[in-house]
Amino acid sequence: MNAPYPSQVPTPPPPIVPAEWTREEPAEAGTSSPAPTETASFDTLRDAVDAQSVPSDMDRQLKCLATGIYYEAQGEPLHGQLAVAEVILNRTRSGRFPTDVCKVLTQPGQFSFVRGGRLPAAQPARQAWHTAVAVAKVAKNELWESKAGKALFFHARSVSPSWNRAKIAMLGNHIFYR
Repeated sequence: MNAPYPSQVPTPPPPIVPAEWTREEPAEAGTSSPAPTETASFDTLRDAVDAQSVPSDMDRQLKCLATGIYYEAQGEPLHGQLAVAEVILNRTRSGRFPTDVCKVLTQPGQFSFVRGGRLPAAQPARQAWHTAVAVAKVAKNELWESKAGKALFFHARSVSPSWNRAKIAMLGNHIFYR
């Protein structure tokens, strides 16, 4: 006589995923359904970006952060755009730069798209602007961990500054430094 079939099918083990594809879980994951501005769990950075709405009346800091992403990284992969956002936000927390995102961006000689201490206007009808705003919200709300999370500086691969800084990531066309 044959042995009876098990009543439950065994659950396969979770897949092994490289650390750079994951992010840290929130301290109290699963306690409530998070709002888009709270820490949420996403499978991919694309999912986190796609979950963000683009507010019609965004605050000044978010608009400046999105402007920085838009002009510095609009053609870059999402991880590169997030890393640019992290550099800007890391500067506001470092004690070495202004604590205001807009002032970080308009510091003389820091960002090539800034002219005369003024941020250029974005083109809100473009998809690149919507993506930049969504990435800014992901970064600001810490919804995904950047591969260049500790970076304070970056430059395009096409330039070679004589910096003596610790390189921490190369994403898209940018190199990020501590």
